[in-house]
Amino acid sequence: MKTRIALAFTVALLMAGSAVAADATPPPQAITVEKTATGGAVVKVDGGLFAEYIVDRANKTFLWPVIGPTGKAMTRGFPQASVAGETVDHVHQRGLLFGHQSVNGFDTWAEEASYREHANGMNPLATLGAIRHRGYKSLSGGTTGVIHARTDFVDPHNKPILAEERRMTFSVAGDTRVIDVDIDLIAAYGPVKLEDMKDAGLAMRVPDSMAVDGGQGGVIVNSEGERNAAAWSRHATWVDYHGPVEGEHLGIAIFNHPSSFRHPTAWHVRTYGLFCANPFGLKQMNPEAQSGAVELAAGDRIRLRHRFIFHRGDEQEAEIAAAYGAYAADPRSPLE
Repeated sequence: MKTRIALAFTVALLMAGSAVAADATPPPQAITVEKTATGGAVVKVDGGLFAEYIVDRANKTFLWPVIGPTGKAMTRGFPQASVAGETVDHVHQRGLLFGHQSVNGFDTWAEEASYREHANGMNPLATLGAIRHRGYKSLSGGTTGVIHARTDFVDPHNKPILAEERRMTFSVAGDTRVIDVDIDLIAAYGPVKLEDMKDAGLAMRVPDSMAVDGGQGGVIVNSEGERNAAAWSRHATWVDYHGPVEGEHLGIAIFNHPSSFRHPTAWHVRTYGLFCANPFGLKQMNPEAQSGAVELAAGDRIRLRHRFIFHRGDEQEAEIAAAYGAYAADPRSPLE
């Protein structure tokens, strides 16, 4: 009898423990996406800022800031904010962005202030284009948040030369924050030529403290095991940039999906803090390569598919290789 009572008591404890464990599982975090007064959009997780989509502060749209899983900013402050001791170079490297130095001859990577910064004597009004926000296909929240934006690449006279669909999907996965950036570049206004340029692609500027050149422990590593400066211009399925941020070791991984144009992409990732997936500037980054210039006939499109993971620790602690495998196996839905 005592044995049966003891057994029943043990079973009850185990069942109670299971119930407590189930109750302890955190509910899905609510993600909201709301339009801002300036026409952009702000993404929040349980009321806290995740990222803001900005459409009115430069000649391109961009995300800034992007807040990582521990509440720290994972993007450099400059030029949107003045941070003591922070570098003030490359004014055009704003948050998380897309641009290209020569689309039918017009530059959407640099800004007018970029020309002044480098004092190269060029006339920005003759070559400086822009990426103009045209509207939204959708804004939605829930267990994921979505900003599906439509933009046009325009010349200095605001004549459209290339259309873009950009779907950004925001989510939280365990101890990471994730942004999927799916881009279609569409020759909707006639033929388009994208020249071979190293300053082109999907990019972000990491915090100064994380940059390898900062000497505080920042590291670049790619899927092929190449590290720091050796990873520049190389082709890889993913790259991870990690280092100290406000007393914590944090990282950013960018994945290149197998369905993306010229997968595995080349990487314009620099030890000073630029982090860019660039399938266009193949010869500028490697003189022995074939030109990366692309000519689109009217109606053609290029599909670019990437995932950003903001994580704790280095690429091994965050199990980035395994996370890439899961991403690569997931077909990306079309934007049409």
